[in-house]
Amino acid sequence: MDKLDWKILGELERDGRQSYAELGEHIGLSKSPCWSRVRNLEEGGVIQGYTVRIDPEALGLAVQSFVHVRIKLDAHEAFEAAVMAHPAVIECHTTAGDGDYLLRVFAQSVGHLDDLLRQDLSKLPGVHRLASTICLKTIKRNGPLTGWAGALPRKG
Repeated sequence: MDKLDWKILGELERDGRQSYAELGEHIGLSKSPCWSRVRNLEEGGVIQGYTVRIDPEALGLAVQSFVHVRIKLDAHEAFEAAVMAHPAVIECHTTAGDGDYLLRVFAQSVGHLDDLLRQDLSKLPGVHRLASTICLKTIKRNGPLTGWAGALPRKG
């Protein structure tokens, strides 16, 4: 990846809906080479897709929680399959430390989160223990990865 690729990624993180002509204008390339570079970034797996950011509160999901999950040793595969299918689980990460997984979930209220934890998530395959942390305020969400460009070691 060169500096133009980093500029392309930064621009697409800022606005993924802009046309190739607009993108090229911002980075100093014409439309065709810009399109070619974006295609190469997609084919190389650097760009994995395009999405829209939705405000959870606008959907009535005012409570965000991070749930640490400890599971039984033989239940990882079943737990992961259940989490993949569960609509309330927005993210799931394996972790090192006290828990085995960290889930990010949204709920309508604290009462709704309590029901979700007690009646639903605690009954997923292999769950041994849940510990939740309620987010009071999100300071930064979906920060750009291209901010790391200057800090990453250069190959070569």
